[in-house]
Amino acid sequence: MKLIECVPNFSEGCDKKILDAISATICSVNNVTLLDVDPGAETNRTVFTFVGTPEAVIEAAFQAIKKAGELIDMTKHHGTHARMGATDVCPLIPISDVTMEECIEYSKVLGKRVGDELGIPIYLYEYSASKAEWKNLANVRKGEYEALPKKMKDPEWKPDFGPHEFNAKSGATAIGVREFLIAYNINLNTRDKAKAHEIALDIREKGRSARDENGKLIKDAQGNKVMQAGIFKECKAVGWFIDEYDRAQISINLTNYKITPVHEVLEKVRELALQKGIHVTGSELVGLTPKEALIQAGKYYLTRMGESVGIPERKIMETAVKSMGLDDLAEFDLDKKVIEYAIANPENLVNMTITEFTDELSTDSPAPGGGSVAATCAAMSGALSAMVSNLTVDKKGYESVQTEVRNYAEEGQSIKERAISAVDEDTQAFYVMMDAMKLPKKSDEEKATRALAIEKATKNAILIPLKTLEICWDAVILAEKVAVVGNKNALSDAGVAAITANAGAKAAYLNVMINMAGITDEKFILEISEQAKTLWENTNNLAISIEKDILNRL
Repeated sequence: MKLIECVPNFSEGCDKKILDAISATICSVNNVTLLDVDPGAETNRTVFTFVGTPEAVIEAAFQAIKKAGELIDMTKHHGTHARMGATDVCPLIPISDVTMEECIEYSKVLGKRVGDELGIPIYLYEYSASKAEWKNLANVRKGEYEALPKKMKDPEWKPDFGPHEFNAKSGATAIGVREFLIAYNINLNTRDKAKAHEIALDIREKGRSARDENGKLIKDAQGNKVMQAGIFKECKAVGWFIDEYDRAQISINLTNYKITPVHEVLEKVRELALQKGIHVTGSELVGLTPKEALIQAGKYYLTRMGESVGIPERKIMETAVKSMGLDDLAEFDLDKKVIEYAIANPENLVNMTITEFTDELSTDSPAPGGGSVAATCAAMSGALSAMVSNLTVDKKGYESVQTEVRNYAEEGQSIKERAISAVDEDTQAFYVMMDAMKLPKKSDEEKATRALAIEKATKNAILIPLKTLEICWDAVILAEKVAVVGNKNALSDAGVAAITANAGAKAAYLNVMINMAGITDEKFILEISEQAKTLWENTNNLAISIEKDILNRL
């Protein structure tokens, strides 16, 4: 599922009515979850954190910026934190299934709309920056709100979007894209803050002041201290003592966990600590974390133990929790600490028991229906292939295929997860189509708007089962591979994987075709129909071939 996070900072930290109004605006947008509101009275600034699908997050961000512009008057603002606007900064962060490039385009869409409709000067920063010097937020915000009247007369400060005019009430806003920041603490079995800080100096990117062989500080020609770089990029760290825990910690901010993964930092700290006679007792993730960061760690530790990584993602993350001692100081609840789990709708079909799902399926409600069943079949196929693969891992007589079956197990889990996402996506697509049909149609303009909305929603209702068809094709290919090299005692399961993939493909194909009648775009009809038919026929032919081969071998 495509997810992005938005962390806008508003120049108000005292007036609860204003903060509540902004919160209500964000919460009014469907497919968005408000995770946190963190006000600061002294800074007179509040950080909001919300997550959702990209289009929904952009809508919520726009509405929040609009509400802040209505309620916050920058001519009266005072606070200790640097600021230049009612909405000072609005970063977007890719969480899952969204590339950095896609997020940058979303930031531009948001920036243009805010500039055009609200008349607020918008500067793009970080990964979205249009100028190298604007990549750093501090450069964009230099001089703060008080410098804006002069900047609005300087051609060099023409904003990326919005008017090159001073907006006295709302100021200006920086919008951009950055990586997710992980706040991470490593717990030590010492109360000595200095020892913790020594390790922090070793690992952080900034490093420490360089010294010569006599321990004297090294300075450059201008008399400035020369720094000796630390071990990890995108890593900030400091040592401190926590009264609450009666121990020292290394407090770390990882500004790009894809460059410097959490588990790599932990393992290096364990090594450095032992050299000083110190032990790491565990670690602590502050706030929420993307699922990917824990899966990275879990796979690292499973691989180090020689175990299969082709297991359910929750078990992978549980391995990470135990291996990293994330429950050292307090319970670590995946459902509360992992962003994707924390925002999951408990009413989603995939969270039901099989009995609840089939009961819901059997009612007179048109959704869930065949599309969700098709995706369920695809998920079952991937799961079965993963099972057969895992039953072959480390088994006597299968030494020559260990690399393959470990990869197949992981691939099966991926197919399962992709298909599970499609279970609810199919039902949601149907409801969006129904909402479009309910739009008013009294005037010609309303009729045209309604027709466009129905066409768009119907296309999406076709593309979801088409995606399921693609997953089923991947699933049947995997079933064939597993049937060839997998544990012979589970040969029938490989066959069932092929059969369920085929059932899912046939069901998905029917769901593609039934909605074609509502499409007026002839090119779309031709292209998608041909693509769907080819996928269905190929899946069917391969599945039948696998089934025959397995029956002959049983």
